[in-house]
Amino acid sequence: MRYNTRMDTVTKEKRSQIMSRIRSRDTKPELLVRKRIFAAGWRFRVCDKRYPGHPDVVVPRAHTLIEVRGCFWHQHGCAKCSTPKSNIEFWTQKWDRNISRDQRHEAEWRELGWNVIIVWECALEPVRREETLQNICLALDLWKNEEPLPKKRPHRLELPFPRK
Repeated sequence: MRYNTRMDTVTKEKRSQIMSRIRSRDTKPELLVRKRIFAAGWRFRVCDKRYPGHPDVVVPRAHTLIEVRGCFWHQHGCAKCSTPKSNIEFWTQKWDRNISRDQRHEAEWRELGWNVIIVWECALEPVRREETLQNICLALDLWKNEEPLPKKRPHRLELPFPRK
C-alpha cells in the first residue's frame, strides 16, 4: 500500500489560488497603522520607490520609515509563525532570504539617517492593538522635532517590545 506523503489537504490549483491572494501591500495590519497615524494628523507616503526596499510607510516630517511585517513571512518567533510540515527546505530558504533582505534594507535606511519603526503583525492583535498604535504615534511625535544630523544615530523601535 502506498501512502501519500503530501501533507496539503487542497489541490495544487486551489493552493496556487490561495497563495496568489496573499498581498504584499495594503494588508490589514498595514491599513490599521496607516489609518491611525493619518487620524493623528500625520501625512505619509506608501511604498515609496525612492527608498531601498520600498518601505510600507514613509513619514517625512518625523524622518521615519514604518515597516509592518507579517510574523509568518518574516519569522518573528511568536505563536503566529508556525512551520509547515511539507516542503520544509523551500520555506527555510524563503525565510532566510526574507530575513536577510529585511536586515539589509533596515541597515540601508539607518545609514541614510532614517528612524525605523518595525511593527509585527502580532502587535496589532486586538489585545495589544491600542497600545501599539499609541506607541507609534508617540514615537513620531517625539522624533518630529529632531534634526536629522549626519552623525546622529537614527532611532529604532520594534513593536511589540522584545521580551528579555
